[in-house]
Amino acid sequence: MARADLDKQPTDVRRMFDTVAKRYDLTNDLMTAGIQRSWRRSMVAAVDPGKGDLVLDLAAGTGCSSEPFGAHGATAVACDFSVGMLQQGKKDRPSLPFVAGDGTRLPFLDDTFDAVTISYGLRNFVDPVAGLKEMLRVTRPGGRLVVCEFSTPTSGAFRSLYMDGFMQALPRIASLTASASDAYVYLAESIRAWPDQAGLAELIAEAGWQRPEWRNLTGGIVALHRATA
Repeated sequence: MARADLDKQPTDVRRMFDTVAKRYDLTNDLMTAGIQRSWRRSMVAAVDPGKGDLVLDLAAGTGCSSEPFGAHGATAVACDFSVGMLQQGKKDRPSLPFVAGDGTRLPFLDDTFDAVTISYGLRNFVDPVAGLKEMLRVTRPGGRLVVCEFSTPTSGAFRSLYMDGFMQALPRIASLTASASDAYVYLAESIRAWPDQAGLAELIAEAGWQRPEWRNLTGGIVALHRATA
């Protein structure tokens, strides 16, 4: 099986990511023309990690998003439910701590982390609010949440071009490097079906996080949402 459907059955989503793990980082770089690197820097800056901080990087995949925290003196725990992603990550980044875990039932104690972050993974949860509640549970009081996720472009013309043009082309672009380009059909569908910036802020507040706010990147293709435990 190469793709999942929008009912987001966990087994299907897990299997899909296992299938694309080997070239996942390369494919993402190609699809975003390298812009994802600047998004990752913005995400790390939003977390504002300090020396000695313990950061949970959820849906971390191969650990590409976890690695930069070390340069700030923080320790990032890369957690994902795709064993294929974790295995590839351990090959690529052997010094990172990788943990297998379901985002709606995290294998961590209450009040463990100074910050929790998730990049492009929350929309794959069968129940995003349940996942956000779990993230809150494992974050210490006063800790912070940063969600980096595909969102809704703010310009009407650009939004049409992005949603109707780029999203249609996404599987074909992915086929240049991905071993299972059909998985990117699901990814495009899940981006279209995802709430806009204000909608995600409402979900974050519903889960119990305080003062959710967001900042658009690249015209709203991606949005960084930040909140406090």
